[in-house]
Amino acid sequence: MGLFSALVGNAGTVTPESLSKEYGHLLSDSEVIEIGFTLIRDMFMFTNKRLILVDKQGVTGRKIDYLSIPYRAITRFSIETAGHLDLDAELKIWISSEQTPSITKKFNKSVNIYDLQKVLANHVLG
Repeated sequence: MGLFSALVGNAGTVTPESLSKEYGHLLSDSEVIEIGFTLIRDMFMFTNKRLILVDKQGVTGRKIDYLSIPYRAITRFSIETAGHLDLDAELKIWISSEQTPSITKKFNKSVNIYDLQKVLANHVLG
């Protein structure tokens, strides 16, 4: 992922293998990471059971907030594809009965937003 893309807030893809090495201690026995993304120091990953957001805080990044959202709590989601002039795609996720999106993430052009949508659809709708 390019530095400029990261600085403007666009997430890039990270391999599930590298995420499993670093965050495997967060997973349950039968849980696997299906797709993951990085945004400067923060990560978010979609497992076969939930969405995990990793927020590294402070200057050193030693303090870390882990937010776990089971798919059953996601009531709706939307994707917006990148256009010719707008080079980033966007994901919005609503949790429970909230009126505004609880989570909004932007992705650089290297991310296939349809792959991400497929993972969410398989778990939220299935």
